[in-house]
Amino acid sequence: MNRLDALFYAAAATTAIAGIIHVVLGYDSGRINTQILFLVGGAAQIFWVIPMVRRWGQVWYGIGLGGTVVFIAIWVITRIPENFITGRGGRISDNGILTEVFQFAFVGIVIAILVLLNRKTA
Repeated sequence: MNRLDALFYAAAATTAIAGIIHVVLGYDSGRINTQILFLVGGAAQIFWVIPMVRRWGQVWYGIGLGGTVVFIAIWVITRIPENFITGRGGRISDNGILTEVFQFAFVGIVIAILVLLNRKTA
């Protein structure tokens, strides 16, 4: 297995773990809007294992990267007091931090993949 193979599998693993955590957290949230966001977003992250493992191409990697960045941005914004989404700052939980660690890892790994792929074609 070469370095690029390892990065693709690492990206798949990190997005799968973040997606599973989102599904679990969404299922128990008790608020319908949060449940929908976490279940749909988590399912999308779990689905994103397929484009990463099967190497569907840079457009797919970019879409996954963008979606994950949006998820991170929502988490950061909703932690700010008097934010425009919830009107109050949310608490920072262990599960939230764990999810963000895997999402940041996915972002970094996908950026590395894109850089390496662009070096190969240049």
